[in-house]
Amino acid sequence: MQFNFQDKVALVTGGASGIGLATVQAFFKAGAKVAIVDCDLSRAELAARELSSSSDKALAIQCDVAAPEEVERMVSDVIKTFGKIDIAFNNAGVQNQLAETADATVEDFDRVNGVNLRGMWSCMKYELRQMREQGEGVIVNCSSLGGLVGGAERGTYHAAKHGVLGLTKSAALEYADRNIRVNAVCPGLIWTPMAEQMAESGQREALEGMISQIPMKRHGDASEIADVVLWLSSDASSYVTGQSISVDGGLIMR
Repeated sequence: MQFNFQDKVALVTGGASGIGLATVQAFFKAGAKVAIVDCDLSRAELAARELSSSSDKALAIQCDVAAPEEVERMVSDVIKTFGKIDIAFNNAGVQNQLAETADATVEDFDRVNGVNLRGMWSCMKYELRQMREQGEGVIVNCSSLGGLVGGAERGTYHAAKHGVLGLTKSAALEYADRNIRVNAVCPGLIWTPMAEQMAESGQREALEGMISQIPMKRHGDASEIADVVLWLSSDASSYVTGQSISVDGGLIMR
């Protein structure tokens, strides 16, 4: 399916690598102006330069979504540059330190939830204020397969990703009659820098075991998540809100 986002502005957090970068590239290719938001400014700037020589088409912004004041500034910067926010893909996230629930630390719980849940909430808060003023908009939140099922030693991460779906459904109800749609995508095993880090940290065997359980017998590609995000952001999904779409090669069916 070919998408046309000409004259649209798309904001993507965690936009300098992995799923976020693939989605930024897809939006830009489809004609959108893009705000590439990442905690690593140099990588965001590199991504922007590779897309366009003009900051009027690709804007790099540094933001730690765990800091509400940075999120507020980030949204304000996007509006100052582009004048609006048509689409927001809230994708920034971190993994937890593997630990049984009894052994998990408060510090790691607060770190993961600060980014994955409170950070998501902060982004939605300021994006929705702008979209409410505009009278329209689309938000896609990145949850996870971990937002739909449990996982040993991953309770902290899964708790946050389950929370993302609660935020998504509640906001979708609040704004359904105000021309603002809110949905979530739930990626399964997608090969990204985060997956590579997991493999390098001693989880390669676990990842290979997970692939063996996937009906399609392969991991996904970041571009396959981007395709779903663009569909959810387009008029082709105009009657879809409050949904969580699993993109996992069929794993959730088991």
